[in-house]
Amino acid sequence: QVQLVESGGGFVQPGGSLRLSCAASGIISGIYTMAWYRQAPGKQRELVAAIASGGSTNYADSVKGRFTISGDNAKNTVYLHMNNLKPEDTAVYQCNAQRYVSYWGKGTLVTVSS
Repeated sequence: QVQLVESGGGFVQPGGSLRLSCAASGIISGIYTMAWYRQAPGKQRELVAAIASGGSTNYADSVKGRFTISGDNAKNTVYLHMNNLKPEDTAVYQCNAQRYVSYWGKGTLVTVSS
């Protein structure tokens, strides 16, 4: 009922920036939280940033001050602006939409390396 498509991943050097996009389609009414998760090789998936329907945001401690989550309601799109990227940010980033169940995108790969 909800489809999420991420884009914007790529290969960047440390200190670089990327903007990830998550476009939602389908029956999207009732979604109360959108979020970005990431999973690095050999590690569990972790929450990076979340935005509630009212606009409140939450961030993982590791990305506070560097990442910003925002939404464009007209475009049904959520963004993750990533600045001052570090090698530890390398991961597959997945978009998540929460209703009574969670919906997931397939993910977009972000690689931060020299």
